Amino acid sequence: KQTQPHDTEECSSTFLPVCLEAVSQSDRERGRDTHKSIYEVVTVTGDVRGAGTDANVFVTLFGEFGITPKVHLASKSRTAFEKNKTDVFRIKTHNVGPLKKLRIEHDNTGGLNASWFLDRVVVTDMNRPHLRFYFACNNWLSREEGDGLYVRDLLGSLNPMDVPKLNKYIVSVFTSAEKGSGTDADVFLNIFGEHGDTGERRLDSDKDNFERGTEDKFTIETPNLGRLKKITIGHNNRGSSAGWCLDKVVIDDMGNKEVYEFPVNRWFAMDEEDGKIQRDVLVGATQPMAVVYNVQVMTGNVRGGGTNSKIHIIMHGTKGLKNSGKVFLEGGAFERGLIDIFNVEIAALLSPLSRVTIGHDNGAVGAGWYCEKVTVYCPFTGIEQTFPCCKWLDEDEGDGLIERELYEMVSLRQKKLKKYPWSLWIWTSDVKGAGTDAQVFLQIYGEKGKSDEMRLESNSDSFEQAQLDKFMIEMPDIGKLTKVRIWHEKRHPFAGWHFARATVMKTLTREKYSFNCGRWLDINEDDNEIVREMPATGNVNMMYFSVLKYRITICTGRVSGGGTDASVFLNVIGDLGDTGDRLMFLSKNNVNKFEKGNADEFLIEAVSLGQVRRVRIGHDGRGGGCGWFLDKVLVREEGQPESAAIEFPCNRWLDRNEDDGQIVRELVPAGDGLRLHNVNYHISVKTGNINGASSDSKVFVKLYGEKGDTTRILLVVSDNDLSNYYETGQTDIFTVETYDIGQIHRLLIGHTNEGLRAGWFLDSVQIIVPVHGKQYQFPSHRWLCKDEADGKVEVEIYPSETLDIEKLINYEVTVVTGNMRNGGTNANVFCQIYGEEGKTELISLKSRSNNFERGTTEIYKEDVFSMQAIDLGILKKLRIRHDNSQPHAAWFLDRVEIVDNKDDTTYYFPCKRWLAIDEDDGQIARELVPVDEAFMKKGEDDDDDDDDEENSSATLGLEQKAMSTTFTMRVKTGDKKYAGTDANVFAILYGMKDDTGIIMLKASKLHKNKFEQAMIDEFTVEAVDIGTLKKIQIGHDNSGAASGWFLDWVEVNAPSLGQRLRFPCGRWLDKGEDDGAIVRDLFPANLQTELYTPFVPYEIKTFTSDLFAAGTDADVFIVLYGRDGVCTQQRSLCVNKRERTMYFERGAEDMFIVELEDVGDVIEKIRIGHDNRGLNGGWHLDRVEIRRLLRKGKGSETIIFPCERWLAKSEDDGETVRELVPSDIITEKLLRDGTLKVSEVEVEDALETHTYKVSVMTGDVYDAGTDANVFLTIYGDLGDTGERKLSKSETNGNKFERGAVDKFTIEAVDLGQVFRMKIRHDNSMMSADWYLDQVEVVDEDTEEVFLFLCERWLSRKREDRRIERMFYVKVLGRVWRNSCSPLHIQSNTLSCVSSVIPYHFTISTGAENDASTGSRVYVIIMGPNHTQTQRLWLDLPGGKKCFESGSLESFEAHGADVGEIKKVELGHDGATPESCWLVDELAVAVPTKGVKFIFQCKCWLAKDRGDGLTARVFNVLDADSITISQKIIYEVTVVTGDVQNAGTDTQVYVSVFGTNGTTEEILLQKNEDRFERGQEDTFSLEVDDIAPLRKMRVRIDGSGSRPDWFLAKIIMRNLTTEEVSVFTYEEWLSKTKGPKRTMICEMAAVVDEEEMVEITTYIIQVKTSDIGGAGTDANVWIIVFGECGDTGTLALKECQKSNKFERKQTDVFRFPDMLSLGELSKVRVWHDNSGPAPGWHIEYIDVKDEALDRTFRFPCDRWLAQNEDDGQIMRELSCANNDILDLNEKTKYEIITTTADTDDAETKENVWIALEGRKGRSKEFMMENSSKKKRFLRGNKDKFEFSSKQLGDIAGICLGHTPKDGKKVKGEAFWVQSPTIILLLYPRFIFICNALIPLSPKRDEFVTIECTKAIESFASKARSLVPVKYEIILITGDEKGAGTDANVFITIYGSNGDSGRRSLRQKFRNLFERGQTDRFLLEMLDMGELLRVCVEHDNTRLSSGWLLDRVEVTNTANGVTTIFLCGKWLDTKKADGQIFRVLYPKY
Repeated sequence: KQTQPHDTEECSSTFLPVCLEAVSQSDRERGRDTHKSIYEVVTVTGDVRGAGTDANVFVTLFGEFGITPKVHLASKSRTAFEKNKTDVFRIKTHNVGPLKKLRIEHDNTGGLNASWFLDRVVVTDMNRPHLRFYFACNNWLSREEGDGLYVRDLLGSLNPMDVPKLNKYIVSVFTSAEKGSGTDADVFLNIFGEHGDTGERRLDSDKDNFERGTEDKFTIETPNLGRLKKITIGHNNRGSSAGWCLDKVVIDDMGNKEVYEFPVNRWFAMDEEDGKIQRDVLVGATQPMAVVYNVQVMTGNVRGGGTNSKIHIIMHGTKGLKNSGKVFLEGGAFERGLIDIFNVEIAALLSPLSRVTIGHDNGAVGAGWYCEKVTVYCPFTGIEQTFPCCKWLDEDEGDGLIERELYEMVSLRQKKLKKYPWSLWIWTSDVKGAGTDAQVFLQIYGEKGKSDEMRLESNSDSFEQAQLDKFMIEMPDIGKLTKVRIWHEKRHPFAGWHFARATVMKTLTREKYSFNCGRWLDINEDDNEIVREMPATGNVNMMYFSVLKYRITICTGRVSGGGTDASVFLNVIGDLGDTGDRLMFLSKNNVNKFEKGNADEFLIEAVSLGQVRRVRIGHDGRGGGCGWFLDKVLVREEGQPESAAIEFPCNRWLDRNEDDGQIVRELVPAGDGLRLHNVNYHISVKTGNINGASSDSKVFVKLYGEKGDTTRILLVVSDNDLSNYYETGQTDIFTVETYDIGQIHRLLIGHTNEGLRAGWFLDSVQIIVPVHGKQYQFPSHRWLCKDEADGKVEVEIYPSETLDIEKLINYEVTVVTGNMRNGGTNANVFCQIYGEEGKTELISLKSRSNNFERGTTEIYKEDVFSMQAIDLGILKKLRIRHDNSQPHAAWFLDRVEIVDNKDDTTYYFPCKRWLAIDEDDGQIARELVPVDEAFMKKGEDDDDDDDDEENSSATLGLEQKAMSTTFTMRVKTGDKKYAGTDANVFAILYGMKDDTGIIMLKASKLHKNKFEQAMIDEFTVEAVDIGTLKKIQIGHDNSGAASGWFLDWVEVNAPSLGQRLRFPCGRWLDKGEDDGAIVRDLFPANLQTELYTPFVPYEIKTFTSDLFAAGTDADVFIVLYGRDGVCTQQRSLCVNKRERTMYFERGAEDMFIVELEDVGDVIEKIRIGHDNRGLNGGWHLDRVEIRRLLRKGKGSETIIFPCERWLAKSEDDGETVRELVPSDIITEKLLRDGTLKVSEVEVEDALETHTYKVSVMTGDVYDAGTDANVFLTIYGDLGDTGERKLSKSETNGNKFERGAVDKFTIEAVDLGQVFRMKIRHDNSMMSADWYLDQVEVVDEDTEEVFLFLCERWLSRKREDRRIERMFYVKVLGRVWRNSCSPLHIQSNTLSCVSSVIPYHFTISTGAENDASTGSRVYVIIMGPNHTQTQRLWLDLPGGKKCFESGSLESFEAHGADVGEIKKVELGHDGATPESCWLVDELAVAVPTKGVKFIFQCKCWLAKDRGDGLTARVFNVLDADSITISQKIIYEVTVVTGDVQNAGTDTQVYVSVFGTNGTTEEILLQKNEDRFERGQEDTFSLEVDDIAPLRKMRVRIDGSGSRPDWFLAKIIMRNLTTEEVSVFTYEEWLSKTKGPKRTMICEMAAVVDEEEMVEITTYIIQVKTSDIGGAGTDANVWIIVFGECGDTGTLALKECQKSNKFERKQTDVFRFPDMLSLGELSKVRVWHDNSGPAPGWHIEYIDVKDEALDRTFRFPCDRWLAQNEDDGQIMRELSCANNDILDLNEKTKYEIITTTADTDDAETKENVWIALEGRKGRSKEFMMENSSKKKRFLRGNKDKFEFSSKQLGDIAGICLGHTPKDGKKVKGEAFWVQSPTIILLLYPRFIFICNALIPLSPKRDEFVTIECTKAIESFASKARSLVPVKYEIILITGDEKGAGTDANVFITIYGSNGDSGRRSLRQKFRNLFERGQTDRFLLEMLDMGELLRVCVEHDNTRLSSGWLLDRVEVTNTANGVTTIFLCGKWLDTKKADGQIFRVLYPKY
């Protein structure tokens, strides 16, 4: 993986390959490397006066594989770099291999104490501790001391005695001899070679350096750079005469005996040439060879964010191997909230960058600066990268840094069009008056396209007589160049310019083109033109095009008012290019141009266009009579006969007030169908809602597509015609018609910068192209204004999303009015076209001109309309009508012609009839059918136009219901002021096949007053077969007083299609708001669509008996049951009271058609009942018949359910619900011959009706009885009973009294095996609370008994306050209950995916006001090769409505294991502008992998914010990845005993102890019904990897109304290894029950029937010292730690002596029946500081384990007192029994190798191994393979032993594979190796290799493998427990209210255990105040590597909320600091309301 990167020569000759190599390399490595390493950096500050520094110190490591980023050593809170002090730092950064050199520097902050004398630096790679590099320095890093350098490059060596030599470079700087060329500024130089660079060096000596015409010599010492490539030289512009003209630089490399020359010959001055004061120069460069980088720097919108300091940037290439050197960003404002834009030229291709460094010189008064982000765009690679910063660069803010390394947010990377740099030289002729001061423009054409119009940025002295001007331009790849067009726009006399020639050169390939002109561009010279085109010359194999003159004739129509005075422009477009827009200025034949009937001639000179294809013509719309009727345009080459002219007919207005209002048209030659070539682009331009956003300027757009690009098009006539364009917050819609450019890639939009308020804030642009079926969204959110942001008035935008919409095609409709007297009409005409594939909407035929006038005598009046509609296929009919409005509405229609432009077919629809109420048959609507063109020609017209439609409106029976669809529409009016409307609202539903036509939404089911603010109205719509719904149109008629309406959304539910669609709107339908539309098309939001099983129609007939009072007015309901308990919802047959009084009369037969769920082929039973309301509720039902359609074939089946019983309270058995089973089924089937076949069968195997006796036992507890109404549902595997009220008790008059048993009878159809029941009460009456003991259900027919144990309250006041519960049946002493963990449920559905794992998410929402959202949020996790989880919906817990601003929400979700996570998508389903959401941060933790990713999102997910996306994909490279403790998933089963009242609702906590550690306490969730009597409850728990398990501790906290719990046992199954551990207790956990009376218990693990730990008695002896005041009166506690965990907290209370812990006394405490801990390691002892004299001095503690018969001693000899020693009252004591091992002796190593189990894995040769330990490397040990003892066979394990010196922990191994007897190697041979295990007895080191190891006789070819897992023995861990002082630093955030007065506690967790909860307090100090740093020293036993800390406070005092910034913990013994970032609130009212945080280390 790690090869040395090849260095690339970067001289000018090989510049191209370098660039190309870097481009192709761009995607090979993205940004940050994943291979990280930890380095220990030790700095030794010298023993010199003033040696220490307060500045920030940084280090950069240079290794064989690359360069690390610059790393900051020490945070502000540490006191480091003091005189004669050694500081240790651990840094995590890229693994760069063996180190070669390091750069150490400081930022010179810290005032007077910045200077630093560094003695040396030692760097150790912690993975290879024997690699220790020494870097001698022995020098100052200071501006003032020594040689003034504060950046040093040091060479490294493994030998501490070496002093490596530096190389000397002698630099000669030659200042030019020009006048004023000297400088007083400071000059800086950076030399770049193949081995790096020198860094920026100040060439500093005397005052009079760099004087005019002098040579200055300097010596630079630096490590050898290899061959030099380039230099960067510049100055800082300080001093009075800073401008400098540099001739050249010569560098003499003394070490390599080489001399390099760098010719420059340029000015370095802000006011000369190009104004640059810093340049890159290549070796021997003749041409400037620069890649331009566009750098945008955004200053944050934070108070005081701006700065006047000098800002610099360093751009780093991939792997940091190349960099730009320090580039000063001159001329930026760096003001608050602004973006500064710079073009930086560097002679190296760095893009894509791995990072950028940005900083400032801290030079100005308000030097601090808040940098928001940096964006770098390299046109050469087309990559734009965003580097967020969002931090201060300020000595006094945050961490005090003034320079930062920024990393790319890869998710925001954009690929844009690549543009290449070209050099352009322009020569002005040596002719009198040749120069110009006009603005010059240029456009270049190539074989593959053309460049944009380029404005040549000129200074006042450009384009002077006989002068050469040089420009750098950028162009996309347009192939070989063909021509250039150059022009200026000044038409006044002195603007004339005599242009000689131009040359362009592509800087990379050095290809050159010349363009010769030698003519005037002047309105008074030559041919008076100011545009010139020249063909390209100079390339050998070029086609040469000639320059032609084109004669253009423009014919104005003979129409009244047809002429124009506006400026007309024309563009001729041919196969070889176009002429550009040329102003038609000089007419050759008319002085007054473009008059009615004129034919004006013009000449255009252009390079040959080839075949002319199109003409684009238009005018600027200025002047009074600017409307123009253009007849046609003729184009021919000059000198050709007139007959050769190509005619481009137009015959239309170019006028805002006529026709379609367009003033620019594209024309195609006569005979070509215009619409075939042109496409309509609908452009919606949204102006930002910001003060002063509107513009009076003209806006233009230019679209770039895959097939070409359009010209610049001015947007002057909008479709929605709002009076003033581009107003604040307004959307303007324009239609542009131009040729088809294919898929749109990007868009240029800008304005002409005219008018008073020209500045414009553009929010976004949307382009809809119906013909392609595409919609593009272009976000902008920026100023286009000379005085705002970067001063640009035009901008290129790339689409943020492209959506597919319906594809539309163009239809051209010609309507011919007949030649009849008064044949024309003034009414509005509408038509609708029907085809095989569908139909159009109702289209209004109107344009801006006067239509449908009577045909004059010569011709019929033809009106032409064009429209876009979906592709209808072959047209079938046309419906046309008018609305009879206006006088003279009668209309005689001759015919309609429709041209389908897709395949150019014409359809003729003849009519020749009146559409009038007083002519013909009085119809004003006609349906026309197409006839063949031949009939039209013959003129045979048939007046019998049959429009008698058959209207057989049959009753809506079952068959028709099946044909039609019922839609329920719910319409939500927004919650805004004045949102409601009084207008008439209508809607149209569009399906795939048809639409519903206009539906007036009149009768809302929910409200009488419809469409009021924040209300939802419901409507029902019936439609026949319109197919799947794809859009709806909704609008209103604008009538009524308050007609404006804010529509939030529309929801359409179609049960028969099984879908519920949500159509978001979130916009006004109001003439005065938004874009003024009052009709909108809405499309469904896919994420909010709900799909379910489609409903089917049932015809239900009820037959009421013919008996006295048989009828009812009650609400009758029905439920249908299929097989296996499948059932429909309960449905009432009548909708309202009126229907209830009509139906169910005596002797009546009532039919209902209802849509219900499909219950399958068989209806097993139905339940029918009523609610007994109304006057006479009783009902005698005879029978029910249910008819439904057959699934196959035509026909139906009717199922008959006889009843013949009362459903009445006062009759029969008093039941009002009956269950009925079928008796007969009648089938009617339509046969092929058209006859109906009727068959009747009896149902044989119908279910029987059973009688169930239910006994309900109320508990014998105080106040247990209830007077509420009780309801019961019983569930069996064949169905359920439905909810039945338990009304009449057969045993007691007063039901449900304390201790009583009540019996009830329920009749129901056989339920099969009963497995659960639901019971509830309605909480009515006074004493509703009820304690239910048990329920027994007896099936009298089968005599089965089902018992349900309850023992719970149903009460609103007790337990969990629920009055409805579900109970499961008890089978053979166990509760039968299928409660499974989420893992089970999911693993079935996701069987295709490997496995399901838990993911934990936390999301913090931004703090802005409108940052919150109520939408549903989801996450998708993506892995390699397109694996991804399904959408994981993060639904907010209990009752929360939305993600509040400033909140922090946590979620857990289960999803597929995608392997290594690559990307995370975060989105929400909100589709309206209201549902915007500002996400601040997203954290994704994967416990099973032990990683957590934190994404700093800080972005909007909103339709109308940011770039308009509601979902965003974040790349993991952008996240901070944190290692968290890895978890293993266990399935835990908790068994509650089957004892009376065994269940509990208390909180249950478990902790598990294993050989490799202990878990924290885990709360087991109660979830309503867990931990009940006789139940087994299964959880899935994430547990630390501590196996093998030893014991478990269970604790209850005694809360809840039933605090006692009988725990039988707990079973834990490891889901990975399938190992099962059983923990048995079989006893009470209770304060009041059972023999132990304890709420905490410990259980030993039993694995395979073997107990893991035995029971023992611990005897603890405590010896108090013989010192004055040593005794204590406080309460004392102790915890003992050992191999199998700990004892838990033991109170030292029970003792023989009454007065414990007195001076010189020994107290003995016995703890019987404890689980033995095995070997002991430490004890933790503390007291509560109570009593008069709490201080205590302990001598030692002895702990005796009676089972082992061993005593462990823990010496102390320290105080536990707040005012003695270090003030701590908690101590940890380590065991003195563990003998120290001598590490110097030799050790035996045992090695086990495993060969892979594949064919080609084994080897017959030998293998050797060398071990790399923390203390050194072993010799190579040969693992021999003899013929007698064959080793390394496939799949085998082999064992070897060898002894070596003690190496310490083993970090890596080297494996080699060599031939047996040194023979030559033929071909390739490998040995494939699986895990290797190296054992000392303990520790064990496991190496997972899975590598091919090549055969080689050389010893330097081997494979190196890092250690995968090390398992340390308990004894060695215990040995390392020595007391260590830890310095703990807590930094409180700097925000309002950040400080706290509460008591703060910390617990530190390390690899050796935890510290216990330690209180952080200090005397006489106000701790934890805003922005404060608090230090504490705590002594603990060595924790090992720190894994995490838990910080909490107790929420006491008033202002207890606390914003903790971070925690830093330093082990003072080894100097290692671990940083834990927090940045979150610990506050019950903020974020997630938690007052504790678990923090993981930063690296």
